[in-house]
Amino acid sequence: MRALSPSGPFRVAVEPVAALAADAAAWDALAVRAVAPHPFYTRAVVGAHRDHGLCHPRLSVVTVREDGRIAALLPFALRPDITGLGAAIAQPFHSPYVTATSPLVADGPGLEGRLDALVEGLALASGGRAWRWPLLASAALPGAGLLAAMVRAGWQVGTVTQFERPVLDRRTDYDAVLAGHPHKSRLKDLRRRRRRLEEAGLLTVQSATEGAELERALEDFLSLEAAGWKGSSGTALRSRPQTEAFARALFRPHGGGETAPVTVRADLLRLDGHTIAASLALISGKTAYLLKTAYDEGLRAQAPGLVLEEAIMRALHADSFAGRLDSATMPGSALESLYPERETIAEIIALPPGAGLISLERRLRLARFEHRARAEAKRLLRRG
Repeated sequence: MRALSPSGPFRVAVEPVAALAADAAAWDALAVRAVAPHPFYTRAVVGAHRDHGLCHPRLSVVTVREDGRIAALLPFALRPDITGLGAAIAQPFHSPYVTATSPLVADGPGLEGRLDALVEGLALASGGRAWRWPLLASAALPGAGLLAAMVRAGWQVGTVTQFERPVLDRRTDYDAVLAGHPHKSRLKDLRRRRRRLEEAGLLTVQSATEGAELERALEDFLSLEAAGWKGSSGTALRSRPQTEAFARALFRPHGGGETAPVTVRADLLRLDGHTIAASLALISGKTAYLLKTAYDEGLRAQAPGLVLEEAIMRALHADSFAGRLDSATMPGSALESLYPERETIAEIIALPPGAGLISLERRLRLARFEHRARAEAKRLLRRG
């Protein structure tokens, strides 16, 4: 069902994501001109989730149109949640393969107005219910602007938790990274581990972005991941036909060449021709999101995964394939000692005016309790 609301020069709508998919050119155009593009809300990535049953069956989208073009969008779903005491709340689209949930908002003059219209759409979409919003880049646009727009509209906003995600901004050259790096001992250790690998055979680094080379790189990744602990635990992409098919749809060229909203890059570390580490990235705007990595766990002492990550840092400066590397990680990543910059990633709860009887403070307590319970369950499983 389609809901519409006028908002000055903007047209705010809530519609099934399938309807938006029919307007492919407009969706793609927004993904390119967004203030902070990311791949996860592009048509290709959302479509891969939908086609393989990895998103809510009634996934909808809030859109803001301006001058006939899509000026902002956010895919979302209503679902039961502990912070609603089992009642439905609204959540941005996310999955284990989505690491950023900022809305796509067109850049340029009038950004504040587009964000205000989007917040109006969020209230319309949730029917006045609360929003629980994970993985929001809260200190940068458009996330910071979204939070400010909520406050202007009289929303209550609170932070459940936040962490600092490692990122690397490209310098003039790799020597500039080394000169200002806060963990030089870590880089020295990786050079030592690389030398040990080189002593064992011919060590090479290869990258692929299209064609048969990208297909072979994906096959190497899937095999490597399935051979490790993720395969043993049943969480590797190859563990289920559904997720393997999803990976093949996601990590392939999506048309448009370098001007496409999202492109794919694979990097491989090979020892005597055998892949011992693999990284799969989605590139949107000027940022490469290093979404999936795997390595030969029999060579754990030589840290082939991190040796490859350091090689990707070098390639960033040699090839200029992006302006930033985003680790796409959760807290505790080994990349915290490798990437020097940080981006604040928050989980928030936001209540539009009149959002029911459960206070913001109680919802925050319930969400934090859920986090603690999950962490304890994981700890017990590891011990078991």
